[in-house]
Amino acid sequence: MSNQAQEAREALGARLRGFRKDAGFTSGRAFALATGWQESKVSRIENGKQNASEDDIRVWCTKTNRPEQIDDLIATVRHIDELWLEWRRQLATGAEKRQQAAMPIYAKTKVFRIWHPTLVWGTLQTAEYAAETFNQVRDYYQIPDDTEAATAKRLERQQYLYQGDRIFNVLLAEQALYSNFGGPEVMKGQLDRLLAVMRLARLSLGIVPRSAPLRIWPGNSFSMFDDKLVLVETYSAEFSVTQPREIELYMKAFALLQQSAVYGTAVRDLIFTAIHHFDRMATD
Repeated sequence: MSNQAQEAREALGARLRGFRKDAGFTSGRAFALATGWQESKVSRIENGKQNASEDDIRVWCTKTNRPEQIDDLIATVRHIDELWLEWRRQLATGAEKRQQAAMPIYAKTKVFRIWHPTLVWGTLQTAEYAAETFNQVRDYYQIPDDTEAATAKRLERQQYLYQGDRIFNVLLAEQALYSNFGGPEVMKGQLDRLLAVMRLARLSLGIVPRSAPLRIWPGNSFSMFDDKLVLVETYSAEFSVTQPREIELYMKAFALLQQSAVYGTAVRDLIFTAIHHFDRMATD
């Protein structure tokens, strides 16, 4: 869980603990008896170890004579949930909805900072490459198959490469040129696409060579939208970072990764080498 989500959960727990004590429940055990809950549940909620559900909030506020706080605290719970969104929940109806949700963020962002150590960033993907990634998402999370619609929605984001005065700072590790999605022909098409888009004036494409001296460990992929939001993806969930001090850390990490990256002709050379790799693979 992101630090911001955990801090918010702990703050909510402390507030609920105050309600309990103000209502005369001097111990978690006494409150557990009044609510019919396990004492451990009361402790976990108060210490930020467990999410309080909306029903938990209603019971807590009713038992502590704070009904006027219910709406406010339910809004707090929903905000905490938004900071840490399980992929199973986000993708319950398929992948297209999640792709659609990204569009407003892209529309209002002026400066993008993207880091991906293992695959090509979605906005630079070809349809074939994107479809293969969505096929894997479908199989991994066992969600409805809407690969075609999700791919089309992802490709819509490419319009922002050509509109307005947005700046795209994209960093990939060299591994991203070799992570094989869909076989040699799909990969060669994707690599050709990178050669084409790197000529765009507002796109800065850097590659961190596999033997480059590192100033910071590669870590998770992340996408930074201006200095307002960072999205970080894990296998289980996506979390949002909006706390200024945390965003500063991601900005610092990006700057350190940039120090290990190459640009321009060196990037083209790395891409051509990867294309030759897949050429040989196709003929072996």
